[in-house]
Amino acid sequence: MFTDYSKILSRDLHVPSLEDAQKALSKGLKNVFAEVSVDIVDCPDLSAEPFNLACKGLGGTTSVVEVGGPPYLLPKVDRQKVYDVKDIVKAIGLQQCFVIGAGAGPWPFIGKNAEMVANVYIDGNNVKSLTHIAKLKDDGTNNIEVSVLPNTETRFALLANLFFSEGVQSKVLKVHCKKRTGSDNFVTAMRNALHDDFPDKVVGVGGAFLLKSGKALQHVMPDFSKSPLNSDEELNKWLEFYSMSAPLVAVGTLVSSDIPELDLRVQHFHSFSSHGEAGHYHQDTTPNEVEYLGYFNLGQKIYRIDKPPLTHSWGRD
Repeated sequence: MFTDYSKILSRDLHVPSLEDAQKALSKGLKNVFAEVSVDIVDCPDLSAEPFNLACKGLGGTTSVVEVGGPPYLLPKVDRQKVYDVKDIVKAIGLQQCFVIGAGAGPWPFIGKNAEMVANVYIDGNNVKSLTHIAKLKDDGTNNIEVSVLPNTETRFALLANLFFSEGVQSKVLKVHCKKRTGSDNFVTAMRNALHDDFPDKVVGVGGAFLLKSGKALQHVMPDFSKSPLNSDEELNKWLEFYSMSAPLVAVGTLVSSDIPELDLRVQHFHSFSSHGEAGHYHQDTTPNEVEYLGYFNLGQKIYRIDKPPLTHSWGRD
């Protein structure tokens, strides 16, 4: 298990005003969706239906946190890369933290590789975990089994893209889009919109969105591959893809641009549901009927933990 948190890299992110971010998103998303509204609102209670998060809001001190990365999974898995969210929160110097995002599940606890939808509030040694895990069943059917980690299990493996906040209600960006007309997915459209308006800056965003209607292409990782995976083509043959139905709640992060010395994954969202579906979000598959509703906040800093010494460009979709 990874224990050396003494070499955390950090950078200040560009934090535009919510008004400037609102304008950028509103303009850019109209290139991809027929109906777009972006508003600055008081954050609703995200612990209630339909979001069911571990805290009410996304406010307070905020940061984007990337841990590990695809090179610890590909081409061969490094099983030693197991992390603990509680250790990360402490290493960054926080006592209380609401953590949401996308990563790989704690294989020592689960018994195999899995997707993780992080959704946990940590206050010292007190933990409220609503983190979902999606794995393939052991019966050879490739059917998915979804469960919630207990409060005693705060580990994950290999990689994660997380948004840290104090979990308080604050002003946030409310993004509502319907009927996709472009090729980008919802997250890529947001990221490109911010990049276009802040081309020389790095803006970080975290939050949750609801796929209110339609279906989405999502994957769930099977157990670790016994043979090396050396390209996106080989990776996609290994992954199991599914068409999953709304409502889906996705959590994760995006950054408008990479910071080369940090080797960032620029976007990563995983979703969960109350109807037994969860996985890694790729794209909606019903553009004429799709509807997204999201609440997002801006990250003030980015933390890079255990950056792989050798990197590559695949496995980041």
